[in-house]
Amino acid sequence: MTTTSIQDRVDELFADARDMQAQAIDCFDRGDVRDAAEKAWCATKRATDALILIRTGEEPVTTAATSDGLDSLASRESDTRMLQGRYYSRIHHLHGMCFYSRYCNDQTERRIRETAAYISDAEVLAGQ
Repeated sequence: MTTTSIQDRVDELFADARDMQAQAIDCFDRGDVRDAAEKAWCATKRATDALILIRTGEEPVTTAATSDGLDSLASRESDTRMLQGRYYSRIHHLHGMCFYSRYCNDQTERRIRETAAYISDAEVLAGQ
């Protein structure tokens, strides 16, 4: 990818993350907690993919690659460590427990709503 196309793709990924987060809130407000959790997880992944892309020049193609990419960044760049625990909290709770296992608890809403802050923090780290 060229620098311009990388930036365009990063902008796309962050826009998609913000859109997915808005959809998550709409779903939650309508009472569809599982769909809201999955959309918030998707927003988290897209924002993380954008950060990885801007920092490495490569977009992760799988969730495993996103996890590895974030871990790699966090091991080299202390500023990205603040996202690491929050990322894994969302993959486990929102994606695994709530969406797949149908176990949503009193922490689900907090994680869904706080995904907006995760996206904002990723944008700052990406220089957006």
